[in-house]
Amino acid sequence: MTPTPEFSRPHRLDRIGTGDSEVQVEATPEERAALAKRFRLVSIDALAADFTLRRDAAGVIASGTLKGAVVQSCVATAEPVPAKIDERFQLRFLPEGTPEGDELELSAEECDTMFFEGGAIDLGEAAAETLALALDPFPRAPNADEILREAGVVREDEVEPFTAFSVLKDKLK
Repeated sequence: MTPTPEFSRPHRLDRIGTGDSEVQVEATPEERAALAKRFRLVSIDALAADFTLRRDAAGVIASGTLKGAVVQSCVATAEPVPAKIDERFQLRFLPEGTPEGDELELSAEECDTMFFEGGAIDLGEAAAETLALALDPFPRAPNADEILREAGVVREDEVEPFTAFSVLKDKLK
């Protein structure tokens, strides 16, 4: 059995009618701390998502907005880098075992696909995975260049090429 995710908000399929259903989820401080550990973040100070759910022939289409506030570590200096997240998303929930190649209302290029088992979809885990995709993969502190320069790190454009020929050239002088 799959362990329960840190931020789990199961939403029963029988609660989704024939039209659009609006659902909001928000992570507690404990859930945000657990997600920060999972995603190797300094902290997650806020995380909420507004979903619009709609059934289709194969499963459920979810669209909405994810909002949050996170603190990441700078890739160059490890300094804290705060960031606001305001991300629109579109997801497709399909029953486990459904081949993704089946013809659906939305193509795979238009939305991400998540699979579910049983009679519920997990909107908390969907929000967590959307957050992970929205994070800056290479966060840099505003003063990263200055800190690196003070530490003696040379920028790539400042490096002079070193080749065997340049050594010979210097010996000829």
